[in-house]
Amino acid sequence: MISVNIVCIGKLKEDFYRAAVAEYAKRLSRFCKFNVTELAEGKNLEEEGKNILKRLKGSVVALCVEGDKMSSESFAAYVRSLCDRGESVTFVIGSSEGLAPSVKSAARVRLSFSDMTFPHQLMRVVLCEQIYRAFMINGGGEYHK
Repeated sequence: MISVNIVCIGKLKEDFYRAAVAEYAKRLSRFCKFNVTELAEGKNLEEEGKNILKRLKGSVVALCVEGDKMSSESFAAYVRSLCDRGESVTFVIGSSEGLAPSVKSAARVRLSFSDMTFPHQLMRVVLCEQIYRAFMINGGGEYHK
């Protein structure tokens, strides 16, 4: 069972975001070891980057606007390839200032969910949902239609 980690800047403030992430964490527990690490905002991107880099494990996926876009099926195939190799993955969500260049350089994949800008708290929920969807696609589940 692989580890799926999310390293992010800031805490979820709204109860409904926390509840959504907790629900996906529960659902994901049958497929992977799932962990979310919340880091405090730094004085600048460089400080945040140093804190993030200390917590990276396995294959690193940085969520950033200039990243590549994937369909849910392509994302599922990427997750399947990690599972097949027994390789853990860490997804990184930066602060409202973005991600430090050092974190982007450490990433194997730079991923963008859209050309639009989303609140970082909402992006965490969307990421959790897409990770869950990937496991359901790979398992032939009914969830993805």
